[in-house]
Amino acid sequence: MKLRQAAVLALIPLAMGACRKRPAAVPTPGNDNAAAGTTAGSGARADSIRMADEAARRRAQAEQELIEEERRSRESALAPVREALTEIIFFEYDSDEIRGEAEAKLRAKADILRANPSLRLRIEGHADQRGSTEYNLALGQRRAEAVRAWLGAYGIDASRFTTLSYGKERPLDEGADESALARNRRAEFAIVGGQLTTAPGGGR
Repeated sequence: MKLRQAAVLALIPLAMGACRKRPAAVPTPGNDNAAAGTTAGSGARADSIRMADEAARRRAQAEQELIEEERRSRESALAPVREALTEIIFFEYDSDEIRGEAEAKLRAKADILRANPSLRLRIEGHADQRGSTEYNLALGQRRAEAVRAWLGAYGIDASRFTTLSYGKERPLDEGADESALARNRRAEFAIVGGQLTTAPGGGR
């Protein structure tokens, strides 16, 4: 009996020890550093991607601004060339003869057309208010055709031009004095095909 009690008493401490909970594992400093490093690495990559995207956006914007600046510069340089190409020429009363100042203007136009072989023009003939509608339509047409013939003789293919007469229907000046009438005896020019890209001599 005493031996049995002693055995029971000896087992009690063992049972109590088995019932005790094992302490939770304490994270080691090394594990914390690894997790922090992973988070920091992800943030650094995201920052790097954002910086690369921003740099690419700025480069694209700078390139677009450069292209636009070049376009404005080119248009500015060609503005006087365009004005010379479309500058009006004038005629004497009841005449389709080209002479003097009109010839100088047509030579300048021919040089521009030669430098820009894709360009096509419409030549529009006009007359002053005197005379009948029919007569002035015919006179305006003769003036337009005279311009085309002159440019053709100067070496520009006549097929690059179309002609049209407005007669006295579109006066440039509504006045009735000789100065106003003289401004209405004219030929005007409109670009109807191609593109003006080069000034005479190759300048842009």
